[in-house]
Amino acid sequence: MRAYWHLLADHRDLRLVLSAGLVSRTGDWILITGLLYHVYALTGSTIASALTMLSAFLPQVLLGPVAGVFADRWDRRLTMIVADILLAGGLLPLLAVHGRDQVWIVLAVLIWEGALQQFFSPAELAMIPRLVPPGQLVGANALSGQVTNISRLAGSALGGVIVAVDGITAVTAADAASFLASAALLALVRSSGAIERNELTARIGRLATIGRDLSDGVRLATGDQTLRALMIFGLVTGVGEGVVATLIAPFIRHNLQGSSQLFGLFLAAQAIGGITGGALAVGVGQRISAAHLLAYGAVAVGFVDLAIFLYPLGYIAAWPAVTGIVIAGLPVALTTAGLMTLVQQSAPDTHLGRVFGAFAASQGIAMLAGTLTGGLLARPFGIIPIISLQGAGYLVAGLTIATWLRNHHPAFRSQAQDLVAEQGRKA
Repeated sequence: MRAYWHLLADHRDLRLVLSAGLVSRTGDWILITGLLYHVYALTGSTIASALTMLSAFLPQVLLGPVAGVFADRWDRRLTMIVADILLAGGLLPLLAVHGRDQVWIVLAVLIWEGALQQFFSPAELAMIPRLVPPGQLVGANALSGQVTNISRLAGSALGGVIVAVDGITAVTAADAASFLASAALLALVRSSGAIERNELTARIGRLATIGRDLSDGVRLATGDQTLRALMIFGLVTGVGEGVVATLIAPFIRHNLQGSSQLFGLFLAAQAIGGITGGALAVGVGQRISAAHLLAYGAVAVGFVDLAIFLYPLGYIAAWPAVTGIVIAGLPVALTTAGLMTLVQQSAPDTHLGRVFGAFAASQGIAMLAGTLTGGLLARPFGIIPIISLQGAGYLVAGLTIATWLRNHHPAFRSQAQDLVAEQGRKA
């Protein structure tokens, strides 16, 4: 925990960027929690839930790689500020949603918001390595995960309550205000977000080179052994995330017989474990490799999630699910910190935006597949068998990536193996 506070205290710009993310993501969780439950309550359809999630994921597939190109061309700090302002304005049409006939407005807004997020996210992820020394990168990514967990804790709980009390208008206003506050905090960041001009970036502003830059990013993401393995990991786990995003509201409502308040509590509960896990990742980031955090964290996520989604087959109560999702938050935080750090370590700064864009697109495709799987198969096969695919996916992906990294990634070797190798060299 001491390392946690020292990292924040020593890096002003990191504090500002993380604070901006905290405010903005809290508003996002208020909004998405309210919208997911409200749309399902209005329609009673898992297909409508799937369409809601499809609207949020589709821009990742269509714009992720292209937006990543511009994250490598534009000033990254300015890109985030402008995106925040446009995100706030894009929420206004939600004020016209009053019944199931206006659900299409929700879908249109989510597509707009998702498109803008494709420019914000790679710029943010590519900016983090500039804010801390290389040796503190795992800790910085863990803190970024903390922001996600704290915002999820606050926003999910508030979203379930707000939508029950005051509907879509209140959750829309909260999210819009969060974007404007985020833009104000980012305006105070002193670190440069500009990209250094060299032979790779001198082509800035020339539209004819977008395709070339895009292919460069995709080629790097798929050609580098480590990045390719990480992308496959993201594809497998992304399918499960799409399934859960689509079916979590029906799972809470039908299998746990819960209300919108329980839905919000469930989404917030994972953040409690995530906060603990993020603090742990900050402390161990300089002693345990990012590869270990990713592989073993994913295996743990798989086991815990399977327990969460399977126990209602024999016992109907909410407390095991809430307890389980708290426990799951810890390995999720470790897995995320490990994944982001490995990507940042494996790609050069000049290509980070494009690589993250390619990752966003591949994960978007996977989540679209998961969303369709959840929406179409839940009715004929049941919610529990389909939603359990998420836990199985993490388990398989974690075991696979552990085997691959052990054979191909030097950071995965144990300290004992390194010592033996060093002694052999000396002999």
